[in-house]
Amino acid sequence: MKKPLIILTGPTAVGKSAASIGIAKRIGGEIISADSIQVYKYMDIGSAKISREEMDGVNHYLIDDLDPAEEFNVAKFQQMAKAALDRIYEAGHIPIVVGGTGFYIRALLYDTDFLDAGEETGYRRELEAAAREEGPTALHERLQKVDELSAEMIHPNNVKRVIRALEFYHQTGTRISDHNQSERQKESPYNFAYFVLNEDRTRLYERIDTRVDKMLELGLVEEIWKLKKMGYDSKLVSMQGLGYKEVFQYLNGDCTLDEAIYMIKRDSRHFAKRQITWFKREPAVIWIEKEKFDYDQQRMENYMLDILAERTII
Repeated sequence: MKKPLIILTGPTAVGKSAASIGIAKRIGGEIISADSIQVYKYMDIGSAKISREEMDGVNHYLIDDLDPAEEFNVAKFQQMAKAALDRIYEAGHIPIVVGGTGFYIRALLYDTDFLDAGEETGYRRELEAAAREEGPTALHERLQKVDELSAEMIHPNNVKRVIRALEFYHQTGTRISDHNQSERQKESPYNFAYFVLNEDRTRLYERIDTRVDKMLELGLVEEIWKLKKMGYDSKLVSMQGLGYKEVFQYLNGDCTLDEAIYMIKRDSRHFAKRQITWFKREPAVIWIEKEKFDYDQQRMENYMLDILAERTII
């Protein structure tokens, strides 16, 4: 018998945390964060990390688990999330995976097999040098020539994933997008419901802008200045998160604060758009369009609970 699993995702700033707490409290659920930045300590404001008060007694996993100097990737997420699943099932509770990183969610949901890249290769060092000398855009153009789908899904600034895709093609002669597509054909080992929370694009973009303004009020610049003083370099994987890399540019004298704020808002809107595109391509998702529920949290929760009951997940 497949174990139950609930996924609640959606674009940035759509209100996933509040909805997940409401569901968790009504079914005795525990939450696993599928966020690439909230897993890090000291990175609270820029990641919109849920506070202890907001958790309202609901257990959360993959929050504040890593030092910013540590690398976090999809394979590590899968490993840590599986360990959290074991603990939740052992307690007799239902896990709810919450976050906007669709690639992480897919890896857990379908138990994706990540082929070992092996030891660092000369080709990888060559690509890293190219990224430094020619810039990330030129490297991304290389990927576009051999794996157009991966290039579409990976942002040019995500140099690590661009390099991994190019290296995979170099090592295997197979596009990593084809490998991932093959993995997607696998049946999930879970009895799951995959909810995607969404809202009108104009309202969503307004929420994003408001959230960024609130982060600045709460001390986003001061948080990142403190991280810089603690010795965390802007090149770290953790510092590539939205908000962090732009403020680092400001602190390093590469742009003004107004320019950094503009970039954060612009890139956050672009990120939300890419997230929505990703979720539209995922099979078996259930869209929760907030306007159809008149933005009533209780009605949305009731709708999701009805589906969970129909699927004998609860």
